[in-house]
Amino acid sequence: MTAFLDVETSLTGRRWVGPTIEQERLAEALRQQAGQPPAVAQVLARRGVTPEAAESFLAPALRDLLPDPMSLRDMAPAAERVLAALTAREKIAIFADYDVDGGSSAALLLDWLRQAGHDAKLYIPDRIDEGYGPNDAAMADLAKTHTLIICVDCGTLSHGPIVAARGADVIVLDHHLAGADLPDCVAVVNPNRQDESGDLGHLCAAAVVFLLLVELNRRQRAKGITGPDLMAMLDLVALATVADVAQLTGVNRAFVRQGLTVMGRRARPGLAALSDVARLDRAPTSYHLGFVLGPRVNAGGRIGQADLGARLLATRDPSEAQTLAKRLDDLNTDRRDIEAQVRDAALAQAETRGLDGPLVWAAADGWHPGVVGIVASRLKEATNRPAVVIGFDGDDGKGSGRSISGVDLGASIQRLAAEGLLVKGGGHRMAAGLSVTRDMLEPAMARLAELLGKQGAGEAGPADLRLDGLLMPAGATPELIEQLEAAGPFGAGAPAPRFVFPAVRIAYTKPVGDGHLKLSFTDGGPVTIDAICFNAQQSGLGPALEAHGGRKAHLAGRIEINHWQGRQRVQLRLEDAAWA
Repeated sequence: MTAFLDVETSLTGRRWVGPTIEQERLAEALRQQAGQPPAVAQVLARRGVTPEAAESFLAPALRDLLPDPMSLRDMAPAAERVLAALTAREKIAIFADYDVDGGSSAALLLDWLRQAGHDAKLYIPDRIDEGYGPNDAAMADLAKTHTLIICVDCGTLSHGPIVAARGADVIVLDHHLAGADLPDCVAVVNPNRQDESGDLGHLCAAAVVFLLLVELNRRQRAKGITGPDLMAMLDLVALATVADVAQLTGVNRAFVRQGLTVMGRRARPGLAALSDVARLDRAPTSYHLGFVLGPRVNAGGRIGQADLGARLLATRDPSEAQTLAKRLDDLNTDRRDIEAQVRDAALAQAETRGLDGPLVWAAADGWHPGVVGIVASRLKEATNRPAVVIGFDGDDGKGSGRSISGVDLGASIQRLAAEGLLVKGGGHRMAAGLSVTRDMLEPAMARLAELLGKQGAGEAGPADLRLDGLLMPAGATPELIEQLEAAGPFGAGAPAPRFVFPAVRIAYTKPVGDGHLKLSFTDGGPVTIDAICFNAQQSGLGPALEAHGGRKAHLAGRIEINHWQGRQRVQLRLEDAAWA
């Protein structure tokens, strides 16, 4: 396939790939038959949306897409046990993972139970001292004072810890890949059980919890009891779906679209306070969930107190919310500093090892376990390959991995654990965690690379940049951006549209912040577009564009609205460039 605009090697060393002939034909049909603007038609065509399906795709209705909760195995015993605990006024504990999905899942349950007149205990393990998921000591301790323990975003592989919870019933609400045998408990509700169809395998744990709440409300309604307003809880489902990098397809699109609407009302004190400390002064988008709010919720579990995020999301006290949000914002700043140090060292190590194989990985002593997952994401984004980053404490290493579309990392990690190459490991398609001993590191990574290579990892060019089409400065309007947003939300499995402004002249450049670059450009017409290029010095774009010498350039990136001092202007988030 010919490179888009004949750009075989851009200023960052990438090859540009444009729409296929089939996508161009579909885009033309969307323009003619569905009346879609050209740029929107290009985005829909990339998603495979036909003219007949365009209207329903652009306005996904939850009522049409929501699966029947009872289609998930063990949903009935889970719902029955929760309602029995409510009726008998039993003591309930919620054991949650320390990330955004775990915190959101816990907050959903705490919120629903509170509105039903029942308070539950929240328990989130410390990432460093206890590690991921239920452990024997914590579960045994909770079982002494609670008769029902609900594990959210964890528990599917926790056979021993669940046995340790003697005297208490256990329910697991999870989405991580399951093994051949399930733990002995009341229910394991998990769309990624081996005996499930896999049709709902893209759901995050918060979405699984939401389906349980739908079933609880339905059973309560049959008894004449009005349950809590579940639509008002979709803000948490949306946050978890985006932050956990769940595929934005099917019902997940509806969860996020409607959840963003709910979040815009600022009715949840925790998210309102977090938006304020993050200086988010407009209606949130999926970008803000993944890159502004999500990292702050995660900060407590990464380098601070593990339960801060869940407590923030669950609280109804605005004063407590402000205190927790400020603490998380401070921790997020600390996290960024730690991450930067590990990222630079990990990238240098990975480059030395080579970036053209099916797996990119790095490991070293003292790397904070709270940032290895983020650094793995950075390596994945830089190389278009699955990435694993591991921090060692003595002979024991804890790591996280992130995958690319079409490559199931969780299944491969789980297989390594079954083969004895890892102490333990698990996850889902796009993300996984693992523990490994120092002497098994090299053979484990070699075997993982082999397994990922069989799935096609490493076949895509590491430098490919996929583009949706061309755009002229005069066509980059706020109205167009609003139309493009209707084709969202954008995220995993649904990347935000990326356009090229061809053969434009750079009118102005200015270094800003820590290695970023501001610039403006024009095609000679009446419209000048501003642009921001983050990490421009690191990528090499900054020095090249500053020394443009009047040359025309193709500029590629995503268009957005820049809100500044009450004004709105179209801005290009510049990702790459090539000389025209």
